[in-house]
Amino acid sequence: MVNGGTVEGRGTTRRALCVGINRFAHMPEHLWLRGCVNDAEDYRALLTGPYGFAPEEVTVLTDDAATRTAVLGALRDLVTAASVGEADHLVVTMSSHGTQVVDTTGDEGDRVDEAFATSDLEQDGERWSRDTLILDDELRALFARVPERVLLDVVLDTCHSGSGLELLPTATRRPRFLPPPEPAHGARSARPARVPPVPPTTPAGPAGPVRSSGGEGSRHVLLAACRSDETASDALFAGRYSGACTHFLVETLRDDPQASRGEVLRRVRERLAADRFYQRPQLDAPEAALAVPWGRRYRLG
Repeated sequence: MVNGGTVEGRGTTRRALCVGINRFAHMPEHLWLRGCVNDAEDYRALLTGPYGFAPEEVTVLTDDAATRTAVLGALRDLVTAASVGEADHLVVTMSSHGTQVVDTTGDEGDRVDEAFATSDLEQDGERWSRDTLILDDELRALFARVPERVLLDVVLDTCHSGSGLELLPTATRRPRFLPPPEPAHGARSARPARVPPVPPTTPAGPAGPVRSSGGEGSRHVLLAACRSDETASDALFAGRYSGACTHFLVETLRDDPQASRGEVLRRVRERLAADRFYQRPQLDAPEAALAVPWGRRYRLG
């Protein structure tokens, strides 16, 4: 995507959706976040800056505008643009609370689905209403419709893990996890910290990136804010809130847009650890994607 600081390939057509939700219409303020809207704006600035997106190519949905209907509609618009040849590079960034609901399709071993909380999130009795969430199954189904010729970069700065909360100083750092009103049936502990839009993954080593086990036939690339047993943080940096992963990711990409995806992941992890954040971002991508810069096409096969 970037070549010497400029867009790679004049024929590239792009679309992006940046979602950031701090405020939830039906939730008390102590459950609100502070940095997600800033995340969305930071990604927009990054994309329209060194990555060469035109302002009209980037859609931003925040707070009240980021309802389930609006976010799913915007995602479908991206997929449609790719399917009819109007876009060959899609970027999706999503920052909000993550949570869990009971799995009703039988595709989850622990019988819970991960979900992205939209601004109209509502409680349905002792559980969250599925009509005000975006389930991992829905994201997988949408992203599966993106043609293989289209590069899809996804960044999720949200989590579904409740473990390790005692490690977060609550004055300036809070987890991006919204526990179910009642523990989801079958969930014995806090679990996955991401909504995977690509096939199941296998780790590439103790501290290495997570790579897709689906082979080289997909151009989908996911960067998730933390591991499945960790919590993504909403944190204060120099008087301004943002997601900890997003803060260091945007900083790294602005400093060196030519760095490979694998190198970017390493630098972000190092900066998080140096600042005592207990989360390790994960990269889910075909092997070939790791050696080229973020947003850059890579050779399949």
